[in-house]
Amino acid sequence: PVCSPPSLFWRRSCFPLPVGTGLVAAPSLLWRLSVGSKGSATQNSSISLHRSSWLLLAPLLTPPVPVITAMPCSLCPEGAHRFQWIRNLVPEFGISSSHVKVLSSPAEFYELLKVQIKTAKQRVVMASLYLGTGLLEQELVNCLEETLEKSLQANESPNLRVSILLDYTRGSRGRKNSRTMLIPLLQRFPEQVRVSLFHTPNLRGLLKLLIPERFNETIGLQHIKVYLFDDNVILSGANLSDLYFTNRQDRYVLLQDSPEIADFFTELVDAIGDVSLQLQQDDTVQMMEGMVHPYQGDKVRYCEIANRRVMEVIDSARTRQELLHAKTFHSSQQGCSTLPQHDSEASGGLKPEPDTWIYPLIQMKPFGIQIDEMVTETLLTEAERDARIYLTTGYFNLTQAYMDLILGTRAEYRILLASPEVNGFFGAKGVAGAIPSAYVYIEHQFYNEVCCLHQQERIQLQEYSRAGWTFHAKGLWLYLAGSSLPCLTLIGSPNFGYRSVHRDLEAQVAIVTENKALQQQLHQEQEQLYLCSGVVSSSTFEQPSRHVKLWVKLVTPLIKNFF
Repeated sequence: PVCSPPSLFWRRSCFPLPVGTGLVAAPSLLWRLSVGSKGSATQNSSISLHRSSWLLLAPLLTPPVPVITAMPCSLCPEGAHRFQWIRNLVPEFGISSSHVKVLSSPAEFYELLKVQIKTAKQRVVMASLYLGTGLLEQELVNCLEETLEKSLQANESPNLRVSILLDYTRGSRGRKNSRTMLIPLLQRFPEQVRVSLFHTPNLRGLLKLLIPERFNETIGLQHIKVYLFDDNVILSGANLSDLYFTNRQDRYVLLQDSPEIADFFTELVDAIGDVSLQLQQDDTVQMMEGMVHPYQGDKVRYCEIANRRVMEVIDSARTRQELLHAKTFHSSQQGCSTLPQHDSEASGGLKPEPDTWIYPLIQMKPFGIQIDEMVTETLLTEAERDARIYLTTGYFNLTQAYMDLILGTRAEYRILLASPEVNGFFGAKGVAGAIPSAYVYIEHQFYNEVCCLHQQERIQLQEYSRAGWTFHAKGLWLYLAGSSLPCLTLIGSPNFGYRSVHRDLEAQVAIVTENKALQQQLHQEQEQLYLCSGVVSSSTFEQPSRHVKLWVKLVTPLIKNFF
């Protein structure tokens, strides 16, 4: 039996979930469904106020979130691969492992982006936190302009469409920002380019008025990172910024010739774009006609509309994939009964059986969508004794539920996190410069819990350290008991922290594969990251560089849910 952590309640029974929550059957957990409380609509003001760094504490004014509970259902039938239960929540895309390529470096990621933009014929869809303002980012914009120009010259009604989704607060920071980088494209190609800026509905009223630029990003963000070009999709945790193209280590996977997956993420980005502010040619923003405003309109109604739009994408794709599976199965059964095996193969009418399955996992707690949280908790819960989970995050600030599961379940854990020197906030000015110390404090507290429970052999922390680099990789690799290769990985934008679960819009994919060559790719990716790390011990926290000031220790519990 699984050892129950104190903050979770376990039950294996089926119970219907409320319609419209985005939650359906999943194994052995009690899920907590968050419902955003209603906030008052307040007209935006441009009043300039004297602001201090202590206004970072202003988010604490946000109202508490009530909790509703509902039961999940049991695991999938015998005979299917053991992760097939995920398709009860999201669409399942079966593909050949030959269509999956794991990238390893920022430079490789950047070069691939440019090549894919230049060869795109039908669509370019890019979702990111922000677009940087340096020379490398300008080169990407220039590639987009050249490709759009070719499309315009080749057709009277050009086929190429470009859709870009960014976060409003992060993309509007400073005079030169993501918006000013993209306005020339909007002016030159108004019928082909769409730029959407998501604004969290939780930043409104007095909160929006008081919190200064940069600190306002703590309330909630558009954090999804997906880059697709025609039928090729890149999933990553990397943003469109020069650091992520040079010396900020992340993860990246390319899904080639995958039209159904590309269609899904196109529709997802379109859905979020529809409830976002639309950038105009004069650098103003406005909502689509008839759409509720995210921070001036009714919050509950806005979140209901957003939930409905996103869940329509997930549910319709899941229905399409189920019909496709049924049709493929029926065709293969007919083919087997009417043709000898060699004739069936020679006919070439059927695609080869997939050996890899892609499951998109969406987390948008402001809209009441918690699919990624559910799947992640279930994977941690169901991991068997002697299974190994390699989990990595650039910002070690796990939710209490994830910590309880790691401490209370049976699998072995190797957790890779950033040393203070490779933390993205290292050396920052003002209050932000203390954030690496806050992460050290959180890491030390968790390490002490591991030691108190005598779990040092089963749970090991490792710190990534690399001169001249920063660390931003996130995800996990699951090795079944007795296996030297992973059969599942999670890759995308979530950091496994409070922000990822409760505040931001997140997306990643679960990649499940039976193919040894792809498993070897994933294993090598994991090994390459962990090679640049050292094991954490009690002596780690005795180093002078790990000294945490008293005020950081006092403030961290108050603000840890905002970074």
